[in-house]
Amino acid sequence: MKILKKTLFFCCVLLPSLACFSQTQSDSIKKKVIAYAADKFPITRALNVEFTHVAPYNFTPEMGNTKLPQSRVDGLNQAKISANYNFIKTRKWMLGATLGYKYLSSESLLTSPTTAEKTAVEQDFHYQFSALNFVYFTKLFKKTTFFSSTVMVDGSEQHFERVKAIFTGTMVLTSNERTKLSVGILINIDPSAQSPFIPTVSYEHHFNNGLILDINLPKSMMLRKNVFENGRISLGTELDQTNFYLYNIDGTSKKYEFRQLDINSGLLYEHMIANYFLLSAKTGIRLSPNGRIFEKSGSYADPVFEVKNDPSFYMNFGVSFNPFAKYKKR
Repeated sequence: MKILKKTLFFCCVLLPSLACFSQTQSDSIKKKVIAYAADKFPITRALNVEFTHVAPYNFTPEMGNTKLPQSRVDGLNQAKISANYNFIKTRKWMLGATLGYKYLSSESLLTSPTTAEKTAVEQDFHYQFSALNFVYFTKLFKKTTFFSSTVMVDGSEQHFERVKAIFTGTMVLTSNERTKLSVGILINIDPSAQSPFIPTVSYEHHFNNGLILDINLPKSMMLRKNVFENGRISLGTELDQTNFYLYNIDGTSKKYEFRQLDINSGLLYEHMIANYFLLSAKTGIRLSPNGRIFEKSGSYADPVFEVKNDPSFYMNFGVSFNPFAKYKKR
C-alpha cells in the first residue's frame, strides 16, 4: 500500500502534461522515429508506470577484499514512474523534458560477521531525475540520421546530486516493411560512468511465420509475436538498473551511490486498450551479478562495498500512455 500511495502521488503531479501531446503535428519521418522509440523504450512515452516485485534471494557482501557472511533479502518491491513531453517541435528538431521517480522498499536479514547473529532491516530509498532533451533530424549519405542530447539532474528526496549529459548519434541504414536497421554511438558525460562510449544497434525483422526479432543493443533482445487483436507476447532479455544515493552510512558527511545492473530474462505480455494505453506484465528470472556502493565523488570501478546476488524470480506490471501507439500499429 505504501508503494502504491507514493506512485499515485507522482502520477497526479505528472499527469497534466499529457493533455498537450495531441496539439502539434510532425512530418512523417519524425513521427515514425518517435513512434519507434516509444515502442522500444517505455521511458520515452508520455507516461509510464511500473511496479516490480522480486522474490527472496541470498547475497554475499564484500568489503574491500574481505568476504562477509551470506545474508538474505526477504522482500524487494520497486515502483517507477516517468513522464515525457516534447514542448517545441519543428521540421528539423524538437525540444522536450522528462521527469522520473523511482522508489525501492526492501526487507533484509543481515548476518553479523562477528557473532553470526541475524538482524532484520527494513529500508526505503528514493531516486528522482529531471532531464532536458534535444533531438535534431537530418540526412547523411542519403540516410535518415538523428542526433540527441540530454542534460539530466538527479538526486534523492534529500538533495540534488549529479548533473549528467548524454549525446547520441543514430543513422537508419534500412527501413522497410520487413526490416529496420540502425547503428549509432552513445557518449556518456558522467565521471562515475562505467563506460563513456557505447555503440548502439537496433534491428527489427518480421519473419513470414509472424515472429518478430527485435534487438536493441545494449538494452534488449526479444522474440515477439502479435497475438489476439491488440496483444503482443515477447520472450527475451532486457537490461535495467537499480541505483540510489546513500547518506550517513559511515558516520561522516560523505555521500555514496549504490548502483546495480539487473538482467531480466523471461516472458512479457503487452495489451493495447483504447488505442493509446498499454498494459504490460512480465515475469522471469532476474540476474544481478553485483551491486556496488562507491563514493559520489569516486567511480563505480572503485567500490567501498560490493554485493554478489543469487538469481531471483521477479514479476512486473505496468501501464503506459503512448500517443504514438496507434500510429506505430499501422
